[in-house]
Amino acid sequence: MHLFCRCRFPKHATSALSVSFQRTYSTTVKMTDSMKQSLVAIAQMTATSDKAENFAITKKQIQEASTLGAKVIFLPEACDYIAESHAQSLELAENIDGPLIKSYCKLAVQNHIWISIGGFHNRCSLGSKMYNTHLVIDSDGKIAGRYDKTHLFDVEIPEKKIKLKESDYIEKGGSVALLVESPVGKIGLGICYDVRFPEFSLSLAHMGADIITYPSAFTVATGLAHWETLLRARAIETQCYVVAAAQTGIHNSKRSSYGHAMVIDPWGTVIAQCREGTSLALAMIDLEYLNKVRREMPVFTHRRHEIYHQPTCVSPSLPLSLPEEDAVFVFGQVTVRGWAVFYQSRHSVAFVNRKCVVPGHVLVIPLKPSKRIPDMKADELADLFLTSQRVQRGMELFHGVSSSNVDIQDGPDAGQSIQHVHVHILPRRPNDFKENDQVYVELKNHDKGPKIDWREEDDMRKEAAELRNFFKALM
Repeated sequence: MHLFCRCRFPKHATSALSVSFQRTYSTTVKMTDSMKQSLVAIAQMTATSDKAENFAITKKQIQEASTLGAKVIFLPEACDYIAESHAQSLELAENIDGPLIKSYCKLAVQNHIWISIGGFHNRCSLGSKMYNTHLVIDSDGKIAGRYDKTHLFDVEIPEKKIKLKESDYIEKGGSVALLVESPVGKIGLGICYDVRFPEFSLSLAHMGADIITYPSAFTVATGLAHWETLLRARAIETQCYVVAAAQTGIHNSKRSSYGHAMVIDPWGTVIAQCREGTSLALAMIDLEYLNKVRREMPVFTHRRHEIYHQPTCVSPSLPLSLPEEDAVFVFGQVTVRGWAVFYQSRHSVAFVNRKCVVPGHVLVIPLKPSKRIPDMKADELADLFLTSQRVQRGMELFHGVSSSNVDIQDGPDAGQSIQHVHVHILPRRPNDFKENDQVYVELKNHDKGPKIDWREEDDMRKEAAELRNFFKALM
C-alpha cells in the first residue's frame, strides 16, 4: 500500500500543520486539537473475491488513518468484495448482523475512529438479490447511519464494451437517508451512480449536509469522461465537501475500476487525491471555510422555488401504487418493509405498527427523512397532514368508531424516540382507558424499556393486507 496525500489547506491552517513523509506508507502529522476534529481519510483499493484479503487491506488503512489523526475514514463501494459472477456474489453476501460488519465495529472501537463502509453486499430476504448498503460506524462500534443505494447502474454501451445491470442482483433502496452527525460534520450518504443525480445531492444539502459521500467503483470509460467533473459539480452546487473513496485497477477478467479517489471542497477545488493503486489520502474538513463560501455565494437564499418548482400532477393525498413487499423505507434509526405499508401518497406512507397502544394504532411518515416538522417543506407537510386525515377517516370506518387521537411527538423532549417525523393515529373506543388522558402515558412508554412485547410479523402482515384491500375499495 502507498500513501499519497495531495492536500490544499486554508492559509490559516498551514502554520499548524506539518506533514513529513518518512516512507511511502508512513506519515507524521502535527496539528492543533481543534484541527484534529476535522481530519478525514479516504481509501482506495482493488477489491477481489477474496474477502479475507480485502478486509486485511482495509484494516491496515483504518489503522493508518487513526495513527495519522483522522476522525473518519471513508472506504469505497464494494470494499467487502467484487465477485466474478452474480452467483458468487450472492454466495459471499452477509447481512448487517454478520461477522464482517461485527469485525468493522471492533476495528472502530480499537482505533477510536468512525468508519464509512461505502457499500457492502447486504443479504436480504429476496433470495436472488442483495442491497448495496452504505453504513457508518461510530467510534463506539455502533451503527450511526445506513443508506441503501437508490439509483442502480443499468448501462450497456457495446462500442465501449460496457455492460452492467445492477438491478439484476441489487434491490434498490426506497429513500434518501438521514444525515449522520459525525465529529467532522453532518454527512449525507450516497453511493457511486447517485453522483449523476443533482436532485439527490440537493436533497441532502437542504437537509443540512456539510459533507456528501460518493464511495464508488466507477468504470474506467465513464471515469475518464465524467468522474471528476461530476464530483466537482456536486460540490459547487451544494456548497458541501464531497468525499469519494474509490475502487481502482483490475478486479478480475470482467471488471476494472477507474480509481482517483478524491476530496473536493465547497468551492469545487480538489484538495486531496489518492495516487494509483491501493492508497490512502488525507483532507481537512474546515466548516468555517464552508460557511464562508455559503455566506459569500448565498445561492440557497437566491433560489426561486416558486418559479421552477415542478408542478404536482396529482393532489397531495391521492393514493399512489403500493410498494413491493420487499421495498425498504428508512424510518429514523430503523426500516419499514413494503409489506407493512397500506397507503402511499406522493410524499408520505402509512403502515401498521409493531407495538400498538390501541387496536388499529398506525403510523404515517414523510418519505423524505425529516427529524422534525420545521425540517419539512410546505408541500411535504401538506401531503403528510392530508394523508393523515385520509388515513384517520379510513381507520375510523374500518374499526367502526367515531373518535381518534392524532399525535406527533416532535423532538426528544416531547417523547420522540424515532428520529423521523411520524404521526400516530389511534382509533378510540368508549372506555378503552379508565382515564382518557392515560392514552398519552401509554403512548410515551409503549415502545420503551428492556422487555417490549412486539407483535408477530404474521399478525402485522394480516392487518396490512386487510387495510390495503379496505383502502383500495374506499378510494
